[in-house]
Amino acid sequence: MAPTNDHPGEQGAQDPIRLLAVRETPLSVDEVFRAVGDDAAGGTAFFVGTVRNHDGGADVDGLGYSCHPSAEAEMRRIAEKVVADFPVRALAAVHRVGELTVGDLAVVVAVSCPHRGEAFEACRRLIDDLKREVPIWKHQRFSNGTEEWVGAC
Repeated sequence: MAPTNDHPGEQGAQDPIRLLAVRETPLSVDEVFRAVGDDAAGGTAFFVGTVRNHDGGADVDGLGYSCHPSAEAEMRRIAEKVVADFPVRALAAVHRVGELTVGDLAVVVAVSCPHRGEAFEACRRLIDDLKREVPIWKHQRFSNGTEEWVGAC
């Protein structure tokens, strides 16, 4: 477990944003779980996004993620807003870039809060805002030989 604050229920001086990253290497649910461990948290909520084998009725062979150099800064901006809006004890978010295959982890986010309801709400806000606002684009390759960019302008 991560170190806790001296005063349970207070944010204290420790930054609740424990892990933010955009990586070319495989993601680890265990790493994210360890990052959000906090003895004052009664609830921890996770979202794990994986590469699925289909999209829009077409079979997916694989995909590639690419990002703008500002992606991690945008992740931090979103994480700071979630921390400001919810009683977050700890927060972590990692997103994969590069070439992925079906079943690979694409994104892992987690939030620990004093209570489960807060953790669920904060985690949902975190992943929804990351998907909507962070400049990361998906290039899908389909079994029929076609391809498509998702999230690109």
